[in-house]
Amino acid sequence: MKKIAAILTILAITAAPALAAQQGGFSDPNAPAAQTTPTQTAGGFVGPSGSTTTVTQAKSQPDDSWVTLRGKIESRIGGDHYIFRDSSGTINVDIDHKRWNGQTITPKDTVEIQGEVDKDWNSVEIDVKQISIVK
Repeated sequence: MKKIAAILTILAITAAPALAAQQGGFSDPNAPAAQTTPTQTAGGFVGPSGSTTTVTQAKSQPDDSWVTLRGKIESRIGGDHYIFRDSSGTINVDIDHKRWNGQTITPKDTVEIQGEVDKDWNSVEIDVKQISIVK
């Protein structure tokens, strides 16, 4: 009897978030029309993001700092690694395949990337969590 109660409790705990999930999210009514249109079906915040950071500033941020950069992806280094450039310089970025969200981006496109600073012994790169084309 205790096993059945334990199993039902575990099922109830794990199923609750799935049952509560809905599409949609916060949409900023004061944002321009281009920013209020959701770009993902899973929902989330749509509106102006925090201030953008330059590549030079991002390189001096502590490990795991959240940054937003605007610029262009110049080339692919290999695997999920690319070279990103803005007016202040270049930095390596790591963009997992799932982060592209079906977008095709060329070196001519200006993009906004959001992610975490990833510092190793002798290198700094950005682990990209979101990428979008700036229009």
